[in-house]
Amino acid sequence: MSAEPDQNFRLEQACATDDSIQQVHAQLQKSKPEKKGGYPLLPLGILGLMCTVVFFGSIYLAHNSLRFDPLVYSEQASREKPGAVKVVALTRAQLGKKVYDTTCIACHQATGLGVPGVYPPLAGSEWAQGSEERIIRIVLHGLNGPLKVEGKDYNNVMAPLGGVLKDDQIANALSYVRASWGNSAPEVTPEAVAKVRAATADRKTYWTAAELEQIGQ
Repeated sequence: MSAEPDQNFRLEQACATDDSIQQVHAQLQKSKPEKKGGYPLLPLGILGLMCTVVFFGSIYLAHNSLRFDPLVYSEQASREKPGAVKVVALTRAQLGKKVYDTTCIACHQATGLGVPGVYPPLAGSEWAQGSEERIIRIVLHGLNGPLKVEGKDYNNVMAPLGGVLKDDQIANALSYVRASWGNSAPEVTPEAVAKVRAATADRKTYWTAAELEQIGQ
């Protein structure tokens, strides 16, 4: 019974001649769709869109990123032209904050409230907001002895700063004091400081509150 399948297998091999195989292959080639030449349009379209986005994105960044300056945020930066910097005019009070922070803050504090019983406050002080001639003299030559500020007594020494600070630095610092912490008084100009400096050039000692009170309001 096993001889019959073997006989059928040999018959099938005999029928599978080279000609028949070629005919089957030819029929398969005819039924298989031919591959179109070139590249598909959809991928090309996507590639073109990506290139367009990159191109125009680069142009936008070049005109709006300040030339990729790492210090992008700048109060003096001008966005009218990439990388351009225009000078922003600051008030004397704004300029004076730096002088105050480096020269006065240790005693009078960032709040302008001073140190109770030791250093008088500048915030709300009648001295800070009063006669500019008096406060210029205090900064130039210092102050020594008893002093009353907002009804409270102080008795300490303020060192003279006339030999350390220039006229414009003194003017800016005093302008900052007179415009901060609720104070409201006119700014002090370098010309006013220079005038008082020249008028008191012979002064070699500290001022006292009693002397300063003789100067007009």
